[in-house]
Amino acid sequence: MSPKATAPTSDALLRRLEWTVIRRLDGLLQGDYRTLWRGLGVDLADLREYQLHDDVRHIDWNVTARLQQPYVRRFVEDRDLSAWFLLDLSGSVDFGSGDLTKLELATGFVAALARILTRHGSRVGALFYGQQVDSMLAPQASRTHVLQLLQRMRQRPRPARPAHDSRGTVLSDLLLAAEGLMRRRGLVFVVSDFISEPGWEQALARLSRRHEVVAVRVFDPAELDLPDVGLVTVEDAETGEQLLVDAGEPAFRARYADLAQQAEAALRQALTASGADTLELATNDDLFESLLRFVELRRLRVRQPAPGRMPMHLRPELAA
Repeated sequence: MSPKATAPTSDALLRRLEWTVIRRLDGLLQGDYRTLWRGLGVDLADLREYQLHDDVRHIDWNVTARLQQPYVRRFVEDRDLSAWFLLDLSGSVDFGSGDLTKLELATGFVAALARILTRHGSRVGALFYGQQVDSMLAPQASRTHVLQLLQRMRQRPRPARPAHDSRGTVLSDLLLAAEGLMRRRGLVFVVSDFISEPGWEQALARLSRRHEVVAVRVFDPAELDLPDVGLVTVEDAETGEQLLVDAGEPAFRARYADLAQQAEAALRQALTASGADTLELATNDDLFESLLRFVELRRLRVRQPAPGRMPMHLRPELAA
């Protein structure tokens, strides 16, 4: 999966992940699979106090009348669920300062999760976003279908070179398209670096109120801490705009780090407000360990007696 080497085929990538990630993670999920995703199944999981943004259709009026306080029902999601991957494949995901690009990291994540879900009989589908919502892959449950999904990610349409007047990523277009497409409640993974024009926050919040949503943020450490590489020309991968900067200047790197921290805080606040759970994947992280942390924290959240919707930021330093 290194950009410096010949990229493996989709089948070779999936086979490698089946041995290194999927079998190990799937074994840890045996016997506890149903507890990870709750939704509109037939099995009542628990009752809890009504929280802001809960669906009023889930209020248990009998319990509410007895306790004089609104309570909602929570259900265990059926094993045969539909999962959707909303894939931001815009130009910025091609960046990677090390062995992996953000796109390669996202591809590995999608391959692992899609194969785990389909091995349990669940269907997976996808919406693809490049410069716009390009195409849709209807949900199915098979290994061949997962391979088709990976191939579509790796062969996404892209312009030969971005124009200077090109618009950046508009993630809200992808989320709004998904909102109109998914009529039945399901499991949704929004896989993106969340480098986007404003406006996606409200769309993600609406999607989270109706579906079980996990915001999967892929990022590269160099985006948060500019390395000392001297004079360098940087280019916006989506608009083609270029700028010569002196990354060897300490004051410049300090300003860059300050702005990056502000953007990081704003992004986390927006994800928290949306009600979606959050999984953060860095290009220098081990995919299996990141997924394992997510599964463990997710399991703890759904087993709490009266949980609110609390996003989980799974940065390695926070999980230590």
